[in-house]
Amino acid sequence: MLSNISPIDGRYEKDTQELKLFFSEEALIKYRIKIEIEYLIALCSVVHIKELKPLSSRKKTELRNLYNKFSTKDAKHVKKIEEKTNHDVKAVEYFISDKLKRSGSTKLIPWIHFALTSEDINNLSYSLMWQDGLIHVYLPTLRKVISKLKSLAKKYNSTAMLAMTHGQPATPTTIGKELAVFCNRLQRQTIYIRAHKLQGKLGGATGTWGAHLAAYSRADWLHFTQHFIKSLRLEPNLITTQIEPHDSIVESYQSIIRINSILIDFCQDIWQYISRGIFKQKRIAEEIGSSTMPHKINPINFENAEGNLGISNSMLSHFCMKLPISRLQRDLSDSTVLRNQGIALAYSLLAIKNILKGLNRLSVDKTSTKNELNKHWEVLAEAIQTILRKNGQIDAYEKLKELTRGKKISQETIKNFINSIKLSKTDKEYLLSLTPETYIGLSSKLAGLI
Repeated sequence: MLSNISPIDGRYEKDTQELKLFFSEEALIKYRIKIEIEYLIALCSVVHIKELKPLSSRKKTELRNLYNKFSTKDAKHVKKIEEKTNHDVKAVEYFISDKLKRSGSTKLIPWIHFALTSEDINNLSYSLMWQDGLIHVYLPTLRKVISKLKSLAKKYNSTAMLAMTHGQPATPTTIGKELAVFCNRLQRQTIYIRAHKLQGKLGGATGTWGAHLAAYSRADWLHFTQHFIKSLRLEPNLITTQIEPHDSIVESYQSIIRINSILIDFCQDIWQYISRGIFKQKRIAEEIGSSTMPHKINPINFENAEGNLGISNSMLSHFCMKLPISRLQRDLSDSTVLRNQGIALAYSLLAIKNILKGLNRLSVDKTSTKNELNKHWEVLAEAIQTILRKNGQIDAYEKLKELTRGKKISQETIKNFINSIKLSKTDKEYLLSLTPETYIGLSSKLAGLI
Protein backbone atom coordinates (compact mmCIF):
# COMPACT_ATOMS: atom_id res chain seq x y z
CA MET A 1 0.00 0.00 0.00
CA LEU A 2 2.84 2.41 0.76
CA SER A 3 4.09 2.12 -2.83
CA ASN A 4 0.70 2.66 -4.51
CA ILE A 5 0.35 5.77 -6.65
CA SER A 6 -3.38 6.11 -6.10
CA PRO A 7 -4.67 6.82 -2.58
CA ILE A 8 -7.75 4.77 -3.49
CA ASP A 9 -5.65 1.59 -3.32
CA GLY A 10 -3.32 3.02 -0.70
CA ARG A 11 -4.32 5.34 2.12
CA TYR A 12 -8.05 4.86 1.54
CA GLU A 13 -8.01 1.18 0.58
CA LYS A 14 -9.95 0.07 3.68
CA ASP A 15 -12.85 2.35 2.74
CA THR A 16 -12.99 1.47 -0.96
CA GLN A 17 -11.95 -2.19 -1.16
CA GLU A 18 -15.55 -3.39 -1.67
CA LEU A 19 -15.44 -1.87 -5.15
CA LYS A 20 -12.59 -4.19 -6.18
CA LEU A 21 -15.21 -6.89 -6.73
CA PHE A 22 -16.68 -4.75 -9.50
CA PHE A 23 -13.99 -2.47 -10.91
CA SER A 24 -10.58 -4.15 -10.63
CA GLU A 25 -8.80 -5.59 -13.67
CA GLU A 26 -9.66 -9.04 -12.36
CA ALA A 27 -13.33 -8.03 -12.12
CA LEU A 28 -13.32 -6.68 -15.68
CA ILE A 29 -11.95 -10.00 -16.98
CA LYS A 30 -14.56 -11.90 -14.98
CA TYR A 31 -17.41 -9.79 -16.41
CA ARG A 32 -16.09 -10.33 -19.93
CA ILE A 33 -16.03 -14.08 -19.37
CA LYS A 34 -19.58 -13.91 -18.04
CA ILE A 35 -20.81 -12.17 -21.19
CA GLU A 36 -18.97 -14.62 -23.47
CA ILE A 37 -20.33 -17.65 -21.60
CA GLU A 38 -23.90 -16.38 -21.40
CA TYR A 39 -23.79 -15.55 -25.11
CA LEU A 40 -22.52 -19.07 -25.89
CA ILE A 41 -25.31 -20.61 -23.82
CA ALA A 42 -27.88 -18.41 -25.59
CA LEU A 43 -26.56 -19.37 -29.03
CA CYS A 44 -27.14 -23.03 -28.22
CA SER A 45 -30.87 -22.32 -28.00
CA VAL A 46 -31.18 -20.66 -31.44
CA VAL A 47 -33.23 -23.13 -33.48
CA HIS A 48 -31.68 -22.07 -36.78
CA ILE A 49 -28.18 -22.99 -35.63
CA LYS A 50 -28.40 -26.72 -36.41
CA GLU A 51 -24.77 -27.27 -35.40
CA LEU A 52 -25.65 -26.51 -31.78
CA LYS A 53 -28.09 -28.13 -29.39
CA PRO A 54 -29.59 -26.67 -26.19
CA LEU A 55 -27.30 -27.36 -23.28
CA SER A 56 -28.20 -29.44 -20.26
CA SER A 57 -28.50 -27.77 -16.87
CA ARG A 58 -25.34 -29.58 -15.83
CA LYS A 59 -23.40 -28.23 -18.83
CA LYS A 60 -24.69 -24.70 -18.24
CA THR A 61 -23.53 -24.86 -14.63
CA GLU A 62 -20.13 -26.15 -15.76
CA LEU A 63 -19.77 -23.25 -18.19
CA ARG A 64 -21.00 -20.66 -15.69
CA ASN A 65 -18.46 -21.88 -13.17
CA LEU A 66 -15.82 -20.35 -15.45
CA TYR A 67 -16.91 -16.97 -14.11
CA ASN A 68 -18.66 -17.95 -10.88
CA LYS A 69 -15.48 -19.67 -9.66
CA PHE A 70 -13.07 -17.31 -11.40
CA SER A 71 -9.90 -16.82 -9.36
CA THR A 72 -6.93 -14.51 -9.19
CA LYS A 73 -4.90 -17.38 -10.65
CA ASP A 74 -7.26 -17.47 -13.63
CA ALA A 75 -6.95 -13.70 -14.05
CA LYS A 76 -3.17 -13.98 -14.13
CA HIS A 77 -3.51 -16.68 -16.79
CA VAL A 78 -5.63 -14.35 -18.94
CA LYS A 79 -3.10 -11.54 -18.54
CA LYS A 80 -0.33 -13.94 -19.59
CA ILE A 81 -2.24 -14.69 -22.78
CA GLU A 82 -2.76 -10.96 -23.33
CA GLU A 83 1.00 -10.43 -23.29
CA LYS A 84 1.08 -12.39 -26.55
CA THR A 85 -2.15 -11.21 -28.17
CA ASN A 86 -1.85 -7.57 -27.11
CA HIS A 87 -5.66 -7.72 -27.14
CA ASP A 88 -7.56 -8.06 -23.89
CA VAL A 89 -10.86 -9.43 -25.21
CA LYS A 90 -9.16 -11.93 -27.51
CA ALA A 91 -7.16 -13.12 -24.49
CA VAL A 92 -10.46 -13.88 -22.74
CA GLU A 93 -11.66 -15.84 -25.78
CA TYR A 94 -8.46 -17.92 -25.81
CA PHE A 95 -8.73 -18.51 -22.06
CA ILE A 96 -12.27 -19.90 -22.48
CA SER A 97 -11.13 -22.01 -25.45
CA ASP A 98 -8.38 -23.54 -23.35
CA LYS A 99 -10.86 -24.35 -20.57
CA LEU A 100 -13.25 -25.99 -23.05
CA LYS A 101 -10.44 -28.10 -24.50
CA ARG A 102 -9.56 -29.37 -21.05
CA SER A 103 -13.18 -30.23 -20.26
CA GLY A 104 -13.69 -32.07 -23.54
CA SER A 105 -16.07 -29.48 -25.00
CA THR A 106 -14.07 -28.77 -28.14
CA LYS A 107 -17.21 -28.59 -30.32
CA LEU A 108 -18.20 -25.40 -28.54
CA ILE A 109 -14.90 -23.60 -29.19
CA PRO A 110 -15.84 -22.15 -32.66
CA TRP A 111 -18.91 -20.55 -31.09
CA ILE A 112 -17.05 -18.49 -28.51
CA HIS A 113 -17.29 -14.82 -29.53
CA PHE A 114 -19.25 -15.93 -32.64
CA ALA A 115 -19.91 -12.99 -35.01
CA LEU A 116 -19.11 -10.49 -32.28
CA THR A 117 -16.77 -7.53 -31.99
CA SER A 118 -14.89 -6.65 -28.81
CA GLU A 119 -17.22 -3.76 -28.08
CA ASP A 120 -20.15 -6.19 -27.85
CA ILE A 121 -18.43 -7.74 -24.86
CA ASN A 122 -16.99 -4.54 -23.42
CA ASN A 123 -20.09 -2.35 -23.41
CA LEU A 124 -22.12 -5.01 -21.64
CA SER A 125 -19.32 -5.69 -19.16
CA TYR A 126 -18.76 -2.05 -18.24
CA SER A 127 -22.49 -1.44 -17.83
CA LEU A 128 -22.88 -4.47 -15.56
CA MET A 129 -19.84 -3.46 -13.53
CA TRP A 130 -21.25 0.03 -12.98
CA GLN A 131 -24.75 -1.26 -12.27
CA ASP A 132 -23.56 -3.86 -9.76
CA GLY A 133 -21.19 -1.42 -8.06
CA LEU A 134 -24.07 1.00 -7.56
CA ILE A 135 -26.54 -1.62 -6.34
CA HIS A 136 -24.28 -3.63 -4.04
CA VAL A 137 -21.95 -0.99 -2.59
CA TYR A 138 -22.70 2.65 -3.41
CA LEU A 139 -26.46 2.88 -2.84
CA PRO A 140 -26.48 0.89 0.42
CA THR A 141 -23.81 3.23 1.80
CA LEU A 142 -25.67 6.32 0.62
CA ARG A 143 -28.85 5.00 2.23
CA LYS A 144 -27.01 4.88 5.57
CA VAL A 145 -26.26 8.60 5.23
CA ILE A 146 -29.88 9.32 4.32
CA SER A 147 -31.09 7.25 7.26
CA LYS A 148 -28.78 9.12 9.64
CA LEU A 149 -29.93 12.47 8.28
CA LYS A 150 -33.56 11.44 8.68
CA SER A 151 -32.91 10.40 12.28
CA LEU A 152 -31.16 13.68 13.09
CA ALA A 153 -33.85 15.71 11.30
CA LYS A 154 -36.56 14.17 13.45
CA LYS A 155 -34.50 14.45 16.63
CA TYR A 156 -33.89 18.19 16.10
CA ASN A 157 -37.10 19.03 14.24
CA SER A 158 -38.04 21.67 16.83
CA THR A 159 -34.55 22.89 17.76
CA ALA A 160 -34.52 26.48 16.56
CA MET A 161 -31.46 27.99 14.92
CA LEU A 162 -30.59 31.24 13.24
CA ALA A 163 -30.82 30.97 9.46
CA MET A 164 -28.45 32.85 7.19
CA THR A 165 -29.19 34.29 3.78
CA HIS A 166 -26.27 35.92 1.98
CA GLY A 167 -24.30 35.12 5.16
CA GLN A 168 -26.49 37.52 7.15
CA PRO A 169 -28.93 36.75 10.00
CA ALA A 170 -32.33 35.78 8.60
CA THR A 171 -35.67 34.26 9.57
CA PRO A 172 -35.02 31.42 12.04
CA THR A 173 -35.47 27.79 11.08
CA THR A 174 -34.85 24.50 12.87
CA ILE A 175 -31.84 22.24 12.64
CA GLY A 176 -34.13 19.36 11.75
CA LYS A 177 -35.71 21.21 8.86
CA GLU A 178 -32.31 22.14 7.40
CA LEU A 179 -31.14 18.50 7.57
CA ALA A 180 -34.47 17.38 6.08
CA VAL A 181 -33.77 19.52 3.01
CA PHE A 182 -30.65 17.49 2.21
CA CYS A 183 -32.35 14.22 3.07
CA ASN A 184 -35.17 15.02 0.67
CA ARG A 185 -32.78 15.99 -2.13
CA LEU A 186 -30.75 12.80 -1.77
CA GLN A 187 -33.83 10.57 -1.63
CA ARG A 188 -35.05 12.02 -4.91
CA GLN A 189 -31.76 11.24 -6.63
CA THR A 190 -31.64 7.65 -5.36
CA ILE A 191 -35.12 7.03 -6.78
CA TYR A 192 -33.88 8.26 -10.15
CA ILE A 193 -30.78 6.04 -10.06
CA ARG A 194 -32.79 2.92 -9.24
CA ALA A 195 -35.33 3.63 -11.99
CA HIS A 196 -32.69 4.36 -14.62
CA LYS A 197 -31.88 1.65 -17.20
CA LEU A 198 -28.43 1.12 -18.65
CA GLN A 199 -28.35 0.14 -22.32
CA GLY A 200 -26.34 -2.48 -24.16
CA LYS A 201 -25.62 -3.49 -27.75
CA LEU A 202 -24.71 -6.76 -29.47
CA GLY A 203 -24.81 -5.83 -33.16
CA GLY A 204 -21.35 -6.87 -34.33
CA ALA A 205 -18.59 -4.94 -36.07
CA THR A 206 -20.63 -1.92 -37.20
CA GLY A 207 -23.97 -2.52 -35.50
CA THR A 208 -25.54 -4.27 -38.51
CA TRP A 209 -25.47 -7.93 -37.45
CA GLY A 210 -23.73 -8.47 -40.78
CA ALA A 211 -21.75 -11.57 -39.74
CA HIS A 212 -24.71 -13.02 -37.86
CA LEU A 213 -26.96 -12.67 -40.88
CA ALA A 214 -24.31 -14.02 -43.28
CA ALA A 215 -24.10 -17.22 -41.25
CA TYR A 216 -27.79 -17.64 -40.40
CA SER A 217 -30.07 -15.46 -42.48
CA ARG A 218 -33.28 -17.01 -41.18
CA ALA A 219 -32.56 -16.36 -37.51
CA ASP A 220 -34.29 -13.39 -35.86
CA TRP A 221 -31.16 -11.73 -34.54
CA LEU A 222 -32.95 -8.62 -33.33
CA HIS A 223 -35.27 -10.69 -31.14
CA PHE A 224 -32.34 -12.81 -29.95
CA THR A 225 -30.38 -9.68 -29.01
CA GLN A 226 -33.28 -8.09 -27.18
CA HIS A 227 -33.90 -11.23 -25.16
CA PHE A 228 -30.20 -11.72 -24.38
CA ILE A 229 -29.53 -8.15 -23.23
CA LYS A 230 -32.70 -8.09 -21.12
CA SER A 231 -31.52 -11.31 -19.43
CA LEU A 232 -28.52 -9.28 -18.21
CA ARG A 233 -30.89 -6.70 -16.65
CA LEU A 234 -29.97 -4.12 -19.30
CA GLU A 235 -32.04 -2.34 -21.91
CA PRO A 236 -31.34 -3.27 -25.55
CA ASN A 237 -30.06 -0.52 -27.83
CA LEU A 238 -30.55 -1.85 -31.36
CA ILE A 239 -29.51 1.20 -33.35
CA THR A 240 -25.78 1.80 -32.87
CA THR A 241 -22.44 2.03 -34.63
CA GLN A 242 -19.73 -0.43 -33.61
CA ILE A 243 -20.06 0.97 -30.11
CA GLU A 244 -22.97 1.50 -27.80
CA PRO A 245 -22.91 5.32 -27.72
CA HIS A 246 -22.63 5.51 -23.90
CA ASP A 247 -25.52 7.93 -23.50
CA SER A 248 -27.27 5.81 -20.87
CA ILE A 249 -24.19 5.26 -18.72
CA VAL A 250 -23.43 8.98 -18.96
CA GLU A 251 -26.93 9.65 -17.62
CA SER A 252 -26.06 7.47 -14.65
CA TYR A 253 -22.74 9.29 -14.15
CA GLN A 254 -24.66 12.56 -14.14
CA SER A 255 -26.85 11.24 -11.33
CA ILE A 256 -23.72 10.65 -9.24
CA ILE A 257 -22.50 14.15 -10.12
CA ARG A 258 -25.78 15.57 -8.81
CA ILE A 259 -25.49 13.57 -5.60
CA ASN A 260 -21.87 14.65 -5.20
CA SER A 261 -22.86 18.28 -5.67
CA ILE A 262 -25.66 18.01 -3.10
CA LEU A 263 -23.19 16.48 -0.66
CA ILE A 264 -20.60 19.20 -1.30
CA ASP A 265 -23.30 21.72 -0.45
CA PHE A 266 -24.09 19.71 2.69
CA CYS A 267 -20.45 19.45 3.81
CA GLN A 268 -19.94 23.18 3.43
CA ASP A 269 -23.07 23.93 5.46
CA ILE A 270 -22.13 21.51 8.24
CA TRP A 271 -18.61 22.99 8.28
CA GLN A 272 -20.13 26.42 8.90
CA TYR A 273 -22.57 25.12 11.52
CA ILE A 274 -19.62 23.64 13.41
CA SER A 275 -17.75 26.93 13.07
CA ARG A 276 -20.74 28.84 14.45
CA GLY A 277 -21.05 26.50 17.43
CA ILE A 278 -24.39 25.00 16.40
CA PHE A 279 -22.83 21.55 16.22
CA LYS A 280 -20.10 20.22 18.44
CA GLN A 281 -17.97 17.19 17.61
CA LYS A 282 -17.37 14.19 19.81
CA ARG A 283 -13.89 14.23 21.30
CA ILE A 284 -11.76 11.15 20.63
CA ALA A 285 -9.00 10.92 23.22
CA GLU A 286 -6.19 9.65 21.00
CA GLU A 287 -6.99 11.90 18.06
CA ILE A 288 -4.96 15.03 17.28
CA GLY A 289 -6.55 18.00 15.57
CA SER A 290 -3.46 20.14 15.05
CA SER A 291 0.26 19.49 15.28
CA THR A 292 0.71 22.74 17.22
CA MET A 293 -2.71 23.74 18.64
CA PRO A 294 -3.78 21.11 21.16
CA HIS A 295 -7.33 22.46 21.56
CA LYS A 296 -8.41 21.77 17.97
CA ILE A 297 -11.14 19.32 16.87
CA ASN A 298 -11.23 19.95 13.15
CA PRO A 299 -14.21 18.97 10.93
CA ILE A 300 -11.85 16.72 8.96
CA ASN A 301 -14.46 14.18 7.86
CA PHE A 302 -16.51 16.83 6.08
CA GLU A 303 -13.42 18.51 4.63
CA ASN A 304 -12.10 15.19 3.34
CA ALA A 305 -15.50 14.39 1.86
CA GLU A 306 -15.74 17.76 0.12
CA GLY A 307 -12.36 17.28 -1.53
CA ASN A 308 -13.06 13.74 -2.67
CA LEU A 309 -16.50 14.64 -4.00
CA GLY A 310 -14.80 17.28 -6.14
CA ILE A 311 -12.34 14.74 -7.54
CA SER A 312 -15.19 12.37 -8.34
CA ASN A 313 -17.13 15.13 -10.10
CA SER A 314 -14.09 16.18 -12.12
CA MET A 315 -13.61 12.65 -13.41
CA LEU A 316 -17.29 11.98 -14.04
CA SER A 317 -17.71 15.33 -15.80
CA HIS A 318 -14.90 14.38 -18.17
CA PHE A 319 -16.54 11.00 -18.80
CA CYS A 320 -19.83 12.74 -19.57
CA MET A 321 -18.22 15.03 -22.13
CA LYS A 322 -15.92 12.43 -23.66
CA LEU A 323 -17.87 9.18 -23.92
CA PRO A 324 -20.78 10.28 -26.17
CA ILE A 325 -18.23 11.37 -28.79
CA SER A 326 -16.56 8.84 -31.09
CA ARG A 327 -15.06 9.27 -34.54
CA LEU A 328 -17.32 7.66 -37.14
CA GLN A 329 -17.92 4.01 -36.18
CA ARG A 330 -15.54 4.19 -33.21
CA ASP A 331 -12.18 5.09 -31.79
CA LEU A 332 -10.48 3.64 -28.75
CA SER A 333 -10.36 6.79 -26.64
CA ASP A 334 -13.48 5.63 -24.79
CA SER A 335 -11.79 2.42 -23.66
CA THR A 336 -9.16 3.99 -21.43
CA VAL A 337 -11.76 6.37 -19.98
CA LEU A 338 -14.21 3.60 -19.06
CA ARG A 339 -11.50 1.74 -17.18
CA ASN A 340 -11.51 4.61 -14.67
CA GLN A 341 -15.22 4.62 -13.83
CA GLY A 342 -14.55 2.64 -10.66
CA ILE A 343 -12.04 5.22 -9.45
CA ALA A 344 -14.59 8.02 -9.85
CA LEU A 345 -17.17 6.03 -7.90
CA ALA A 346 -14.57 5.14 -5.27
CA TYR A 347 -13.90 8.82 -4.50
CA SER A 348 -17.63 9.39 -4.08
CA LEU A 349 -17.97 6.29 -1.88
CA LEU A 350 -15.02 7.42 0.23
CA ALA A 351 -16.67 10.82 0.69
CA ILE A 352 -19.99 9.29 1.71
CA LYS A 353 -18.26 7.12 4.32
CA ASN A 354 -16.49 10.17 5.71
CA ILE A 355 -19.78 12.07 5.90
CA LEU A 356 -21.29 9.17 7.83
CA LYS A 357 -18.34 9.15 10.23
CA GLY A 358 -18.68 12.90 10.66
CA LEU A 359 -22.43 12.72 11.31
CA ASN A 360 -21.90 10.10 13.98
CA ARG A 361 -19.64 12.55 15.83
CA LEU A 362 -22.09 15.47 15.81
CA SER A 363 -24.39 16.72 18.53
CA VAL A 364 -26.20 20.03 18.87
CA ASP A 365 -24.85 22.63 21.27
CA LYS A 366 -28.24 23.95 22.33
CA THR A 367 -26.81 26.64 24.59
CA SER A 368 -24.65 28.10 21.83
CA THR A 369 -27.48 27.86 19.31
CA LYS A 370 -29.90 29.64 21.63
CA ASN A 371 -27.37 32.34 22.48
CA GLU A 372 -26.80 33.04 18.80
CA LEU A 373 -30.54 33.43 18.23
CA ASN A 374 -30.94 35.78 21.17
CA LYS A 375 -28.29 38.11 19.75
CA HIS A 376 -30.45 38.76 16.69
CA TRP A 377 -33.87 40.07 17.63
CA GLU A 378 -33.83 42.04 14.41
CA VAL A 379 -34.91 38.86 12.58
CA LEU A 380 -38.43 39.46 13.94
CA ALA A 381 -38.70 42.52 11.69
CA GLU A 382 -40.13 40.31 8.94
CA ALA A 383 -42.98 39.07 11.14
CA ILE A 384 -43.72 42.55 12.54
CA GLN A 385 -43.87 44.32 9.18
CA THR A 386 -46.01 41.53 7.72
CA ILE A 387 -48.57 41.88 10.52
CA LEU A 388 -48.49 45.67 10.11
CA ARG A 389 -49.30 45.16 6.42
CA LYS A 390 -52.18 42.92 7.47
CA ASN A 391 -53.43 45.81 9.59
CA GLY A 392 -53.40 48.15 6.60
CA GLN A 393 -50.21 50.14 7.28
CA ILE A 394 -48.81 51.08 3.88
CA ASP A 395 -45.37 52.06 5.18
CA ALA A 396 -44.89 48.95 7.34
CA TYR A 397 -41.76 47.78 5.54
CA GLU A 398 -40.17 51.22 5.67
CA LYS A 399 -40.78 51.57 9.40
CA LEU A 400 -39.05 48.27 10.18
CA LYS A 401 -36.26 49.05 7.74
CA GLU A 402 -35.56 52.30 9.59
CA LEU A 403 -35.66 50.51 12.94
CA THR A 404 -33.52 47.46 12.14
CA ARG A 405 -31.50 47.62 8.92
CA GLY A 406 -27.82 47.07 9.57
CA LYS A 407 -28.35 47.23 13.34
CA LYS A 408 -28.18 44.82 16.24
CA ILE A 409 -31.51 45.06 17.95
CA SER A 410 -32.29 43.97 21.52
CA GLN A 411 -35.44 42.36 22.85
CA GLU A 412 -36.26 45.62 24.64
CA THR A 413 -36.04 47.66 21.42
CA ILE A 414 -38.40 45.26 19.64
CA LYS A 415 -40.93 45.26 22.49
CA ASN A 416 -40.87 49.05 22.80
CA PHE A 417 -41.58 49.35 19.09
CA ILE A 418 -44.45 46.86 19.22
CA ASN A 419 -46.00 48.73 22.13
CA SER A 420 -45.73 52.01 20.23
CA ILE A 421 -47.71 50.92 17.18
CA LYS A 422 -51.42 50.64 16.65
CA LEU A 423 -52.48 46.99 16.32
CA SER A 424 -55.36 44.73 17.23
CA LYS A 425 -55.08 43.27 20.70
CA THR A 426 -54.60 39.74 19.33
CA ASP A 427 -51.82 40.74 16.93
CA LYS A 428 -50.02 42.81 19.56
CA GLU A 429 -50.15 40.01 22.09
CA TYR A 430 -48.82 37.57 19.49
CA LEU A 431 -45.90 39.83 18.54
CA LEU A 432 -45.01 40.54 22.18
CA SER A 433 -44.86 36.79 22.84
CA LEU A 434 -42.76 36.12 19.75
CA THR A 435 -39.03 35.40 20.13
CA PRO A 436 -36.33 34.41 17.66
CA GLU A 437 -36.57 30.89 19.13
CA THR A 438 -40.30 30.57 18.48
CA TYR A 439 -40.36 32.27 15.07
CA ILE A 440 -39.80 29.05 13.09
CA GLY A 441 -42.95 28.80 10.97
CA LEU A 442 -43.70 25.26 9.81
CA SER A 443 -40.12 24.03 10.25
CA SER A 444 -41.00 21.36 12.81
CA LYS A 445 -43.74 19.97 10.60
CA LEU A 446 -41.56 20.05 7.47
CA ALA A 447 -38.83 18.04 9.15
CA GLY A 448 -41.39 15.31 9.77
CA LEU A 449 -42.36 15.01 6.12
CA ILE A 450 -39.27 13.06 5.02
